[in-house]
Amino acid sequence: MKLAVIGAGAWGTGLSIALSGRHRVTLWARRPEVRQALRVDRENRRLLPGHRFPDALMIGEELEGAVVDADLLIVATPLSGLRPTVRRLRDDGLLRPLIWLCKGLEAETGKLPHQVVAEEIGQDTPYGALSGPSFAEEVASGLPAAVALAASDPGFGHRTALALHSSRLRIYANDDLVGVEVGGGVKNIMAIATGICDGLGLGLNARAALITRGLAEITRFGVALGAHSQTFMGLAGIGDLILTCTGDLSRNRRVGLALGAGRTLPQILDELGHVAEGVGTTREVARLSLAIGVDMPITQAVDAILSHGEPSALAVEKLLSRDPKVEAS
Repeated sequence: MKLAVIGAGAWGTGLSIALSGRHRVTLWARRPEVRQALRVDRENRRLLPGHRFPDALMIGEELEGAVVDADLLIVATPLSGLRPTVRRLRDDGLLRPLIWLCKGLEAETGKLPHQVVAEEIGQDTPYGALSGPSFAEEVASGLPAAVALAASDPGFGHRTALALHSSRLRIYANDDLVGVEVGGGVKNIMAIATGICDGLGLGLNARAALITRGLAEITRFGVALGAHSQTFMGLAGIGDLILTCTGDLSRNRRVGLALGAGRTLPQILDELGHVAEGVGTTREVARLSLAIGVDMPITQAVDAILSHGEPSALAVEKLLSRDPKVEAS
């Protein structure tokens, strides 16, 4: 297949490297100076240093040239860039079947990525979300990973998953687009919470309890939005949750660790150098969960820390002082 990856962050770069072995891949970055650096250095020195580009990986110059003959577009921008990217593709007559890698809920609107895309391009162009436990550094290194691909058209999803699937990057088709997106987005909130827990030195027992109760929150929220509960037992649910909450490469976990250590959010984000999608997602999920009547105490606690400056230790103490419930509730 001819693939165009739009966005040269760590994940877009890592996936481009991984897919170049079997497909003709063009990687495109929005900023001209980034495109030039990628072309000259043949690696993404700022976000994925040490991972040399395969000779076959091409760096596009203009967006039109990068996507014009592509069979599939892979939008690898942060969530904030998804709407303007698909709008530009639509306005410039460059729409092709597309999938995206970003996770979360759009700021201000609280919409899931597929809702954003549907608003901009309608239902005629097939689209889908790729999500699951996958750190960019490991994917770029050729280490094994497995992810889920959910699409608006199940036939498109199954065909695309089969075409992109390899022994090292295993891609499983999933028919629950809402569930895959909710799992991929809300697990970042739980990763921040787990990082806070570890940063406060609360121990491995507390971490396990938090991840487990976090999965219950994700499931309640997803089902309320129309997802299938079994999706959260798969790659885009518990798989991604475990990796992001425990893996040291997780940006959202690192945010939580720093908060637990007493750092301020502006300091943390300034030093991180990458987008931590969970920060913006927390605010939107906290707001939406209240509006639809879904109990999400961990999310609300993280939102109190991020949006309202509540000390991490106090937010955790409030969580620990909640009355117990039946576990399945």
